[in-house]
Amino acid sequence: MMESRIKPCLSCSGLATTLMDATTDKDPLVQEQIYNALCYLGESEPEEILHSCDEYLRQHDKLAYPHRVIILKAMETVVKNNIASLDKSTAKVVIFLASNEMTKSKEVIREWQQAASSVLVAVGQRFINKVMEEVLTKFQPGILPHYFIVQTFANLSVSNVFGMVPFLNSILGTMLPMLGMAKQDHMKSVFCYALQHFSESIQEYLANLDKAPDPTVRKDTFSNEIFSAYEVLFNSWLQHREAKLRLAVVEAVGPMSYLMPSEKLEEQLPKLIPGILALYKKHAEAFYISKSLCQILEASVNIGSRSLDVQLDALLGTLHPQICAPADPSVPLTVKNHTEVLRCFTVLACSFPDRVLAFLLPKLESSNERTRVGTLLIMRQIINSTPSQMEIKKPFILSSMKLPLQDSNDKVKRAVVQVISAMAHHGYLEQPGGEAMMEYLVRQCALPSEAQPKKQTPDADDLTSDSVQSISVNTLFLLSTTVDRMNNVLWPYLLEFVTPIQFTNALTPLCKSLMYLAMKKQEEGENASLIRYDLNGNLPSPYALTTRLLVVSSQPYAGDCRGTAALRLLSVLQYSVHPALEQLWSKRVPSLVEHIEENTEKCLCQKEWEEKLLLFLQETLAAVSDNTWICHFVTEMCRQLNSYNGFPLEKNFLYKCIGTTLGACTSKDLVQKQLQELLETARYHEEAEREGLASCFGICAINHLEETLAKLEDFVRSDVFKKSVGLFSIFKDRSDNEVEKIKSTLILCYGFVAVHAPKELVLSRIEADILKNIFQYFNTKDLTLKLCLIRSICMISQAIYNGGKCGDFVFSRKAELVAQMVEFIKAEPLDAMRTPVRQRAMVTCTYLVSVLEPHLSDPDRTELIDTCLASVLALPPDPGQERDGIGGDAPHKEILYGDTLSALKDLLKSLLQRNLTPHGLQDMFAHLGPWIKSNKEQERQRAVEVSAALLDFYLGKLNVSTVIPFYNLGVLIALFSPRCSDSLASVRQHAVDCVYCLLYIQLCYEGFARDHTDEMVEGLKALKKGLEEPDFTVLFHTCHNIAMVVGKRVPPDQLMSLLLAMFEGLADPDKNCSRAATVMINSLLKERGSVLQEKVPDIMSIIHSKLQEVDEEHVRKAAQQTVYILASQHKSVVVSSLLGSALPFDSHTCAMWRSLAAEPTLTSQILEQLLEKVNRDVPYKESKCFLLGSGSERIATPLPLAATCALYEIMSAPESGAAVLGLYAPLFVTLLLRVSCTVGVQLPKSLQSRERRSSSLSPAPRSLHPCSCAVETLKVMLARGGSEAVTRAVGSAGGWDLMASPERHHDGIAVLAGAMARHAGPRLPLIVKNLVPTLSSVFDSQRITTTAFFAELLNSNVVNDLMLLETVMDNMTGRQKDPCMLVRMLALRGLGNISSGSPEKVRKHGAKLLASMVNGMDDKDDPHNLVALEAMSSLSKLLDHLEERDIQSMLLHIAIRIRPFFDSEQPGLRQSSIVLFGNLTKFSEDDCEAFFEQILNGLVTLLLHLQDPKPEVVKACKFALRMCGPNMGCEGLCDMFLNHLREDRSLHYGEFMNNVCKHLMQSYPEMLNRLILTNLFYFKSNWVDIRAAAPMFIGFLVLHVDEDHCQQVDLDQLISALNLLLKDPVPAVRMKVAETLGRLVRIL
Repeated sequence: MMESRIKPCLSCSGLATTLMDATTDKDPLVQEQIYNALCYLGESEPEEILHSCDEYLRQHDKLAYPHRVIILKAMETVVKNNIASLDKSTAKVVIFLASNEMTKSKEVIREWQQAASSVLVAVGQRFINKVMEEVLTKFQPGILPHYFIVQTFANLSVSNVFGMVPFLNSILGTMLPMLGMAKQDHMKSVFCYALQHFSESIQEYLANLDKAPDPTVRKDTFSNEIFSAYEVLFNSWLQHREAKLRLAVVEAVGPMSYLMPSEKLEEQLPKLIPGILALYKKHAEAFYISKSLCQILEASVNIGSRSLDVQLDALLGTLHPQICAPADPSVPLTVKNHTEVLRCFTVLACSFPDRVLAFLLPKLESSNERTRVGTLLIMRQIINSTPSQMEIKKPFILSSMKLPLQDSNDKVKRAVVQVISAMAHHGYLEQPGGEAMMEYLVRQCALPSEAQPKKQTPDADDLTSDSVQSISVNTLFLLSTTVDRMNNVLWPYLLEFVTPIQFTNALTPLCKSLMYLAMKKQEEGENASLIRYDLNGNLPSPYALTTRLLVVSSQPYAGDCRGTAALRLLSVLQYSVHPALEQLWSKRVPSLVEHIEENTEKCLCQKEWEEKLLLFLQETLAAVSDNTWICHFVTEMCRQLNSYNGFPLEKNFLYKCIGTTLGACTSKDLVQKQLQELLETARYHEEAEREGLASCFGICAINHLEETLAKLEDFVRSDVFKKSVGLFSIFKDRSDNEVEKIKSTLILCYGFVAVHAPKELVLSRIEADILKNIFQYFNTKDLTLKLCLIRSICMISQAIYNGGKCGDFVFSRKAELVAQMVEFIKAEPLDAMRTPVRQRAMVTCTYLVSVLEPHLSDPDRTELIDTCLASVLALPPDPGQERDGIGGDAPHKEILYGDTLSALKDLLKSLLQRNLTPHGLQDMFAHLGPWIKSNKEQERQRAVEVSAALLDFYLGKLNVSTVIPFYNLGVLIALFSPRCSDSLASVRQHAVDCVYCLLYIQLCYEGFARDHTDEMVEGLKALKKGLEEPDFTVLFHTCHNIAMVVGKRVPPDQLMSLLLAMFEGLADPDKNCSRAATVMINSLLKERGSVLQEKVPDIMSIIHSKLQEVDEEHVRKAAQQTVYILASQHKSVVVSSLLGSALPFDSHTCAMWRSLAAEPTLTSQILEQLLEKVNRDVPYKESKCFLLGSGSERIATPLPLAATCALYEIMSAPESGAAVLGLYAPLFVTLLLRVSCTVGVQLPKSLQSRERRSSSLSPAPRSLHPCSCAVETLKVMLARGGSEAVTRAVGSAGGWDLMASPERHHDGIAVLAGAMARHAGPRLPLIVKNLVPTLSSVFDSQRITTTAFFAELLNSNVVNDLMLLETVMDNMTGRQKDPCMLVRMLALRGLGNISSGSPEKVRKHGAKLLASMVNGMDDKDDPHNLVALEAMSSLSKLLDHLEERDIQSMLLHIAIRIRPFFDSEQPGLRQSSIVLFGNLTKFSEDDCEAFFEQILNGLVTLLLHLQDPKPEVVKACKFALRMCGPNMGCEGLCDMFLNHLREDRSLHYGEFMNNVCKHLMQSYPEMLNRLILTNLFYFKSNWVDIRAAAPMFIGFLVLHVDEDHCQQVDLDQLISALNLLLKDPVPAVRMKVAETLGRLVRIL
C-alpha cells in the first residue's frame, strides 16, 4: 500500500520538476502555460504538487526570483482551489515555505515577496492560527519586522476579518514600539497601510458583532493603541518630505479617527484638521486627503465635537477651491475627489447651516468663473442633501441667486439650471422670487440651438457636453411633468413667455409644458383650466395668444416643430380664447396638426399650408361673429407687427392674417385707420414686407374695395413722392432709393387689389383708378420697381382676362403696355438669365394679347415675337450651371429658365390663335426657322420644343369648314424630319411630334374629321420611345418608318423636292441629321439597282471614300447594302478586290466584307473560297533570328492571314449564320488547327509596323497577331454556327486567353472540348474523324492540341452516345509512350476522365485503365512527379467504377506506393495521395485487417495534416478521414469524422482532437504507444502548426487513457522528447509542450 502511494508521488513530482525547470523560458505566454500546467497537476494531486513545489524551491535555492514567482503563484492557486480539503500538515509545510520565501531577502523584492505573501493570505482563509503562529515568530518585540510581514497582517485582516481581529490587540501592542524604530519610508508606509486596514477591519467587526466569534469586543479595546499609533503618524510622519508617505499617513488617519477615544479626538482636532488641510497645498492628487478628511469630520460630528466650530472657516476656505477646480472625467480620481469634498460640505452644512451659507453666497459674486461654477455645485449639493436644515433659509438662498441669473458664462448657466432643478424639487420656487428662476430657465430655453456647441473640444471645465439650451429644455419639461408641486407655480405663469418675441426659440418646450399643465388642470375640473386674468394681470390677452400661436404655426417645422406644439396649445386654450370656438377648434385643430405630421419640411407646400391656416382664421372669425372682439383682435395683430422685424416669413403671414381679419371687420373707420397705420409703419426696403403689405391690401379689398382704393389714392397724392409735409409726413426723411421701394409697394398693392377684388366691381376701376396711378412709374431702371410694375400689370391683365364681361371690355392702353414690356425684355442681357423680368413680362404680354380688343398691329406683333424668341432661345446652354446672377443658385436658375420657356410658349400660342391658318402658321415658322436650323444645340432644342407645342396647339384649335390646300406641308416636313436624328434626344422626340401634327393638319385640310384616326400616322407616336437613346439601329428603323409614312401621306408634287432636300441633308453639320436622308437614298437604290451595273468599280471607290469622309453608322449601313447588291452579280471581282486591301483591314473595308453575309447561298460560296485560301498555303515560314544566335522564329504567311481576317469579318455578321452552319465541321477543324499552328508565331516585320500605325490611328483595333486573330475567328465561327453557348462557356472559364498562351494552351483546348461536348455534341463525329490523323503529327503542338481535346471529350458521356469512346480511348492509350511528357500526362487525364464521362464503361476496360495508372505512378522520366500526380488524381476518379477484383490485387501495392507522398513538400502531391488513400478505403472489406493496418499507419499523419498550411491539403485530409471512419470499428469516431470534418464546416482543432483521442483510447487503448511514437516523428516537422499539434495530440491521448494501459508508454523517451521540444524556437510550440507535460500526470 505504502509503495503504490509513493510511486505516483515521485512520478508526479518528476513531472512537476520538469515543468518547474522550464520556468526559465523567457516568453510570457509559455510561462503562463507552465503556470497553468502546474495548476492542472495541482487539481489532480494538490498535496503532492504543493510538496513538490516546496521541495523544488528548497533544493534550488539559487533559482532567480522571477521563476520562483511562477511557482509561488501556482501554489497560491492550488491552495485557493483546494483550501477546504487541504491537509493540516501540508498547510504547515506551505506556510513555512511561504514565510521563508517572503523573508529570505532582507531587501524588498516586491514581485517575489508579494507572491509569497499571497500564498500565506490564501492559507490564512482556513488556517489563520497556523499562519499567525508562523508569522508572529518573525514579528518580535524590539526588532523591526520584514516589510511583507506587516503587509501580510494587513491583507489577512481584510480577507479574514473574524479570524484576524482577535489577534490585533496583541499585534498593535507589539507594533507600537516599532513605529519609532522605522527609519525607512517604505517601512513607515507599510505600517500606515496596516493601521488603515486594521482600523477598517475593526469597524467591520464591530458593525457585525451579531455574527462575530467574540461579541464582547468593544471599540475601547483598541482605542488607546490606535491613539498611540496616531500620535506617531500625525506628529512625526505626516511632516515627512516624501509625498507617498504623507498620503499613506492620511489614508490611515481617516479610518483611525473612528476608533480614537472621544476626548482624545476632541483634543486633537485643533491640530488634526489644520494638519490635514495643509496637505492640499503639497499634493496635486487630493482624493485621499478629501476621503480622510470626510471620515474625520464624520467621526467628529459623531462625538458631538465642539472644536469644529473654530475650524470651520479654515475648512470652508480650503475645501471650496477643491470644487472650483474642474473634475476631468478622463481622470477618475478627480471625479471621486469632487464627490468626497461635496460629502464634506454635506456634513458641515448639517451642523453649521448659517455659517456655510454665509461663506458660500458671497462667492457667487466672484469675478472668477470657476469660483462661481464651483459654488453653484455646492449649493445644489446642499439643497439636495440637507433639506431640513435649509427649510428656513429658502428666501435667503433665492435672493442670493440674483447675480448668477445675470451671468453670461455658459458653464455658470449650466450650473444655475441644475440649481434651479434642485430648488424645484425642494419647494424653493413656490417662494417669492421663484418666478425669477423660472424666467431665467425659459430664457435659456430660448437660446439659439445651432450656436450652442460651437466646437466640442475636450474641455475639462465643461460640466457636460450638452448645450445650455438642451439642458434647459429638458429641465423645463421634467419640472412640468414630474414635479407635482410645480403645477401651480408654472400655470398660468408660463403663458407670459408665449408672446414676447425674445422667447421665440423657447416656444416649442413652452407650448408642450403649458399643454401638459393645462390638461392636468382640466382633469381637476373645467373651470380650473380657465385663465384668471383678475388674479394674473401680466398674462397676455386671448387676442395676443391667438395671434402669436397662429403666426408661429405658419412655419410649422421651425424651432423643433413648433407649429404642432403651438396649435395643440391653442386647442387646449379654446374656451379661454372665446367660448364659441370650442366646437370648431376641437374639429379643425387636430386636422391641421395631422397635416403637419403627415408631411416634412421638404415636402410641405407652404402656400397650401398658409391657405389652410387663413381658412381656419376665417372660420374662427365667422364662429365668433362679434365685431367688438374682431376689432380688438385686429388691433392686437397690428400691434404685434413690429415684433416680427427680423422674421420675414412670419411677418408676411401676419399681414395676410390682418387682411383676412380686416375683411371680416364691419367698422369702415377702423379698416381705414388700420390701413393708414400699415402704410405708415411698413419697412419698405424688405421684399417680404412689400409682398406682405400688398397681400394684406388685396385680401382686404375682397370686402372693402372702396376703402382700400381710397387709402391707396391718398397714398399716391401724399408727400412721400413730393417730399412735402402732409398726411404721410412720416416719410419726409426717406432716401431716393427707399422712395423707389415705396413706389414698388404701391404698384404691387394695386396689382393685388385688382386680382383679389370682386371682378364685377374692379373692371370699371382699372383704367380710371388703377392704371393712371401706375403709368407714371414706367420710366425706371430700378429692378425692384421694374419687377413690381410687370407683376402688377400682369395681375391687372389677369383680372381683365378672368372678368365676366371680358368680351365687352376694350382695353385702350393695351398696345402701350405691350410696347413697354418689349422694352423691358430688350433691356435684359443675352449672356445670362439673372432676373425673372423676361418671364414676368412675357406672361403679362400673354394676358394682354389674350384680351380681344384692340388687335396688335403687324409691326408690333413682329417685334414682340422676334424680341421674345431672341431673348430666350439665344441664351447660353445649361442656365442652371451659371455662377453669377441670383446668388449662384443653380436649382433656382433651372426653375426660372423652365418658367421663362413656358411663358414664351404661352405667348406664341396666344398670338397664333389670332390667325389659325396655313399662312399664320407659315408666318410663325418664318420667325422660328433659323433657330430650328441653328448649329447650336441649345438653340435647336428650344426652337423645336416651342415648335412642337405650337403645332400641337394649332391642331387642337383647328376647325376646317372648307377643303383647302395645305400649300406649305412639304417645306415644313423638310424643316423637321431631318431633326428626327438630331444629336439631342429631346429634339428627336419633338421633331416626331411636329411631323405627326403636320400630317394630321394635312388630313384635316383634306376634309377628314377632327377625330379621324390614321393608323399610319398614329404609328409615329410608337416610334418616339425608340428615339430616347441614340442607338443607330433604332434610329435607322425609325427614320425608315417615318420616311414610309411621309412618302405615303405627302402629296406627289411635294415628294421629289422633299427627297432632294434629304440628299442635301447629308452635309448637315449635325451628322445624325443626315440619317433621314440616308433612308431615302437606300430606298431609291433598291428601286433602281439595274442602272448601276456599269458603274460598279466607281461606286465601290465612292463608297470607300464616303465611308472615310463621313464616319456615321447609317452611311456604313447604306454602303453595305450597295456592296451586297454588287457582289450578288460580281462575286469574284468583289472578293479579289477586297482581299487586296491592305492589312490590317480598316473599319470601312471590314464593313464592306460584312455586307457579303446578307444571303446564305452567296455567303457559302465566298466562305468556301476563303477556306481554300487558308489551307492552300503553309501557315508560317521559319526565319533565322540573328539576335538569338542559332535560333529561329516563325513568321506568318500573308494570304492565310488575310483570308482568316476576312473569315472573321464575314462570320461576325449575324446574317452569315446559315452559311456557317452548312460548313461547320471544316470551318471548326481548319480554325482549331490554325490556332494550334499559330501559337508563338510572329507577324512579318512590314505588318508589325503597319499594325502599330493603325493602332495609333484607331482607338481600339482588332489584333492582327496570328494566334489572336485565329482565336477570334474561331470564336466568331462558333457563335455564328449556333454554338454561342460554347463561346460563352469558354469565355467565362478564361479558355480563350489560355488557348493563346504557350504554357497553358492545352488547358484552353480542354475548356473548348468540354464546352463542345456539352453544347455541340452532334457536331463531334466529323470533327473527331478529321482530328485523329494529327495524333501522328511530327509537331508536338498538334499532338498536344488533339490529345488535350480528346482527353476532355472523354469527360463527357457524349463520346459514348456518339459511339466514339473506343476510338478516342485507344488513341489515348496509344499516347502512353509518347516522347512528350505533356502528351503522356494529358493521355492519363483523358483515361481518368472516363470515370465521369462514361462510368458504365470503366468496368469493361478496368484492367487496361488500372495498368495505365500504375504505370503512370511508376513513370521513370518524371523528375517533378507530374505524371504520377496525374495518375493518382485519375485513379481516385476511376476507383468508384472499377471491379473490386481488379483493385484487390493492387490495393496494398498502391497504398504503400502513395504513403511517402503524404508528407511531400509539394502540396499537390500531398493532396492527391491523401484523396486517393481515402478512395482506396472503399475496397478494403475483403482484406480488412491488412488495410486497417495501413489506416493506422496513416491516421496520425492525416490528423496532424488537418493543421497543414495549405487549405486544399486540409480538405483532402477531411475527406480521407471521413472515408476511413467506417473501417475503424468505432462508431463514435466515425460519427465525429462525418459531423466535424464536413467541407463546409470550420474546425475547432483543439476541441476536435480532444474528442478524437477520447474515442481512440476507449476503442484502441493498446495503440497508445504506437500513436505516441508516430507523433514523436513530427516533433521535427518543418511546419510549425504540425510541430505544435503533435505534442497536443499526445497530451489529449494521455488525458483519456485508462490507468490499465499506461504501462505501455516509455515515459523516459516521451519526457526526453518533450524536454527537447521545450527548447523549440517558436513559443506556440513550447506552450503546447508545457500543456502536455501537465497532462502526463494521468499516466504516472
